Amino acid sequence: MFRLFKNLTKKELILILVALVLVIFNVYIELKLPDYMSTITALVQTEGSTIGEVIEQGIYMLLCAGGSLISAAIVGYIAANVASSFAATIRKKIFKKIEKLGTFEVKQFSTSSLITRTTNDVTQVDMLIGMGLQMMAKAPIMAVWAILKILNKGFEWSILTACCVVLLLTTVSIIMILVLPRFARVQKAIDKINSVTRENLQGIRVIRAFNAESFQTERFEGVNNYLTDMQLFNQRCFSVMMPVMNIVMNGLTLGIYIIGAFLINQAGMQDKITLFSNMVVFSSYGMQVIMSFLMLAFIFMMVPRAQISATRINEVLDAKESIVDGNFDGKTKEEGTVEFKNVSFKYPDADEYLLKDISFKVNKGETIAFIGSTGSGKSTLINLVPRLYDATDGEVLVDGVNVKKYKQTALYNKLGYISQKAVMFTGTVSENVAYGNNGKEKPDINKIKKAIEVAQGTDFVEKMDKSYDAHIARGGTNVSGGQKQRLSIARAIARDPEIYIFDDSFSALDYKTDATLRKKLKEYTKDATSMIVAQRIGTIINADKIVVLDKGKCVGIGTHKELLKKCEVYKEIALSQLSEEELENA
Repeated sequence: MFRLFKNLTKKELILILVALVLVIFNVYIELKLPDYMSTITALVQTEGSTIGEVIEQGIYMLLCAGGSLISAAIVGYIAANVASSFAATIRKKIFKKIEKLGTFEVKQFSTSSLITRTTNDVTQVDMLIGMGLQMMAKAPIMAVWAILKILNKGFEWSILTACCVVLLLTTVSIIMILVLPRFARVQKAIDKINSVTRENLQGIRVIRAFNAESFQTERFEGVNNYLTDMQLFNQRCFSVMMPVMNIVMNGLTLGIYIIGAFLINQAGMQDKITLFSNMVVFSSYGMQVIMSFLMLAFIFMMVPRAQISATRINEVLDAKESIVDGNFDGKTKEEGTVEFKNVSFKYPDADEYLLKDISFKVNKGETIAFIGSTGSGKSTLINLVPRLYDATDGEVLVDGVNVKKYKQTALYNKLGYISQKAVMFTGTVSENVAYGNNGKEKPDINKIKKAIEVAQGTDFVEKMDKSYDAHIARGGTNVSGGQKQRLSIARAIARDPEIYIFDDSFSALDYKTDATLRKKLKEYTKDATSMIVAQRIGTIINADKIVVLDKGKCVGIGTHKELLKKCEVYKEIALSQLSEEELENA
């Protein structure tokens, strides 16, 4: 947790120091109150005392109470300010770190867990700082100071106070032993409930289509009941604190007065007033001691959960990035070339290679396509170019330079990536097409319109309410799958990249739209390189090169006609989609 607190800014540290000074002042004036009470008690029982002297002491007490209130309010404000500011800083750091993590690391943590760590875990640390500045600093100072004040007030009362403190600490220790191991499980249970809820919302159409509402409800109830049971157990343990606290505090007060009555009864006339005064003071200081240890107890119960949350946050912040940024700025002699040199790849936690010894080169203006059965590694291969993963062996070169040497921004500026699953963001059509930064000027409306026209999206966009300023819902839920794909393709076109990467980006289009789009795209991007992953033979039939993959191995490279003659795997795929006559006339 202390490593996490290194992220405190200089301003926040200054505010913490100010708060500590105010806490000390607050403790001092609170502990002065019993002294004034003792003086008033003595004045009341002393002959010759005037009402003015009593009122004077009362005014001092009011000033102390007012000072305590003001200083406590200022400390509370500072604590809230520091806690909120620190939480914002940590959330920002986590978010930036997640953006730098590779696809593999994100999958390792899981999306639901990363959301929990960014929200709930940060909140736990936020609460500790907010409460800690007010209670953690005040409690030990108050306890030590109050104990020093009462040391010479009465041996019997001191023993009673010590017994009450021991009883209180014993109760807190038992509660912590029971509850502490469950805090980590609570955070993981929150991860799980987020995961199930997220799956349910994302798959709501499938769930309804298969009448699986009851099954999903049972899944949710399972994780929800598990979390609820743990939280109930924790809260039931904590609920013991209140009756114990009341018993200890009221028992201490009662004990002090019983012992005081006995001592006063046994004392001589001269000592009775002194003993009575000490008893009044001791009862006040005794309450301060108990309250101090009680505050410490609450803090000790908050610290373990905050510690677990801090550990989970540090796991993200300390995560080793598999995709390390290079220092090459992207200025090359070559342009639009992509080359794989003996590339092999396996996932970090896998034993077997998914891709084995892949080699090919595509030059500027050429189109290279990748085809193969499901699971043959097509998408994985193409994802090595934008470094969603890094090659395990061999080299992936863009414009003659290994992609690992590029600054990631410089590499991405060369690429127009269209993912397998079209992704839309909340905003307008124009904002989605002009999304991101390509190292050039932001596409204007004319550029946006042209990109949408090439992507065969003009018809449906101009029919939408407000056309190019039409609203796109989160995830593109208000447009169809084919429309999302065309807008996703338009987004890449608007960047004017050197290299286009189409990861099965035509699958949701009908054959006519697919053919028209590819024709227009070829005309518009004749000087750019295109890399296409596809399942349809018709989509890649005119590619300059076709790479055929089978179980992670390259079993053929060539044109459509060349592969029909020499590659059995390609021929089987082709015949499964088109007749021999159609293939011959293609």
